[in-house]
Amino acid sequence: MEEMTTTPRVLDGVAIAAEIKAEVGTEVQQLVARGVVPGLAVILVGEVPASQIYVRSKVKTCGELGIYSEMLTPPESITTDEMLALVAALNAREDIDGILIQLPLPKHVDTKRLLEAVSPDKDVDGFHPVNAGRLQSGQPGLTPCTPAGIIEILKRSKLPITGQNAVIVGRSDIVGKPAAMMLLNESATVTVCHSKTRDLPKFTREADLLVAAIGRPGYVTVEMVKPGATLIDVGINRVTDAAEVENFFPGDAVRAATFAKRGSVVVGDIHPAAFARSGAYTPVPGGVGALTIAMLMHNTVKAAKLRRGISTGKS
Repeated sequence: MEEMTTTPRVLDGVAIAAEIKAEVGTEVQQLVARGVVPGLAVILVGEVPASQIYVRSKVKTCGELGIYSEMLTPPESITTDEMLALVAALNAREDIDGILIQLPLPKHVDTKRLLEAVSPDKDVDGFHPVNAGRLQSGQPGLTPCTPAGIIEILKRSKLPITGQNAVIVGRSDIVGKPAAMMLLNESATVTVCHSKTRDLPKFTREADLLVAAIGRPGYVTVEMVKPGATLIDVGINRVTDAAEVENFFPGDAVRAATFAKRGSVVVGDIHPAAFARSGAYTPVPGGVGALTIAMLMHNTVKAAKLRRGISTGKS
């Protein structure tokens, strides 16, 4: 067993995301030299302020890296059939390599049907069942951005994956399940836990690598962590209760000031006190979340290459 380091290593997602974006920018220049401009279409339905912010940053990053982007903003009243027609039109366009449907969609729209209507070769979110199957069988395809970001953080930080006991808390189709498959593909020994797991701490305390993606603030406590483990915190939870803020960040003047100003602070799925027990961890914010847009850009370029039979190298 590895010795516990005195000071845990902070895994800087912002710096790693910047590295990936720089690499993608270089790949875009190489494609443009061959007459190929990668293109991303983002569909944003209705007026959801949080979604608008996310989409703007995606479009802005495309511009910075030389990727063509188009933002489609149908009204909230759009029907499933109208959305399906919009997706079909984008599937048919040669200049669009990636299609992203910003979630959540209005309740009356059939999200599952829409995500499955996107051509698997343009599914830059990696949610289509065909891409899930490709991931499971180890074939080239597009993989979900957040789990792919987790693998990049581990590899670029030179942290071991092969042979490690990896425990994932959370089994969503977006993070938990694909992260389990990617870690398995990297030869980790993987256990997937969830809200119905009996004696969850028994499993988490065995984890050399612990991925928390259950969407509950501070769910993984210090007692649940093996000393020296690598902690990957996928959670982004807004805490709006003063007592909870004090529980998560006792004596933290910076967080207290943020809470006083905004009325909320962000906390992950791992209790901040648990990080001190780790060997390395991703902070919240500034950890896994920072990788999502970088991996979306990576996927858009990868889709452009795969669609044209251009080698994608190690990716």
